Amino acid sequence: MNAPTGLLFTAEHEWVDVEGDTATVGVTSYAADQLGDVVYVDLPSAGDALTAGAVIGEIESTKSVGELFAPVSGEVLERNDDVLSKPELVNSDPYGVGWLLKVRFSELPQLLSADEYEKLVGEQ
Repeated sequence: MNAPTGLLFTAEHEWVDVEGDTATVGVTSYAADQLGDVVYVDLPSAGDALTAGAVIGEIESTKSVGELFAPVSGEVLERNDDVLSKPELVNSDPYGVGWLLKVRFSELPQLLSADEYEKLVGEQ
């Protein structure tokens, strides 16, 4: 498991890329590997309000169904509709074309660095 430096992470295995007041959100490669082949993704729509820590959608794989949690509070600016029609993108490129949401946030909560996330995953 190699968490890209420059990204922030949650203990629920989401990654966050911060640019100004916008956070691009996805699930980590660790989460994608644990899920197995992703076959369905449910995401909130543009304009929806998110509360950090709240369930905002789900990812279904051939093995299980996992909940998605909002890593930040704010407004959904965009969702990745490509992932809705091609959920396997979450497995093939979780940090690239497999991103899930772009969210405008007002405050960034405490998140994990790449090193802290790798340590967390190593303990699981």
